[in-house]
Amino acid sequence: MKKLLVRLAKTLLAGTASMVVAADAHIDVSKIIDQATAESILEEPVKAPSPRNVDGSDGYYSKCNYYSTDAKKRLILRVYQAAPGFDPQKELESVTENTGAMRAISGLGDKARISSGVQAGLPSQVVILYVVKGKALITVGLGGFEDDNVATEKVKGAAQKIVAQL
Repeated sequence: MKKLLVRLAKTLLAGTASMVVAADAHIDVSKIIDQATAESILEEPVKAPSPRNVDGSDGYYSKCNYYSTDAKKRLILRVYQAAPGFDPQKELESVTENTGAMRAISGLGDKARISSGVQAGLPSQVVILYVVKGKALITVGLGGFEDDNVATEKVKGAAQKIVAQL
């Protein structure tokens, strides 16, 4: 009976350890939104991206930019996974303070804000969505779509795919 309890305890501890590792695992945004997915979002072929994943003193960063072959459309992806002692909510607050008009988006992560066009201090046909989920701040930017509603749905869809991996 004692051996069974020891094995059970080891199994539980191993499972708990793997859950902690998974929760803290760094993600590669270019694997979540790959080139084929980016082409689907932009509705045309894209150039090969140059993704970057970097550990910084304040956390982990994953970024990837996709540009259409004619350079009229672009999809910008960023994920910041905060190190202990850093707060992605504060990062979002800082962006909000330094950005023009932003509106809340419900049902996406812990907190989400979106800005678009010249009223937000952005170029026309640009939409940027910021999502906080746990210890991560996700940024999805999209440019080149004339209809802000279409662009908004596209950035929300991309953000949902990323949030699902956190």
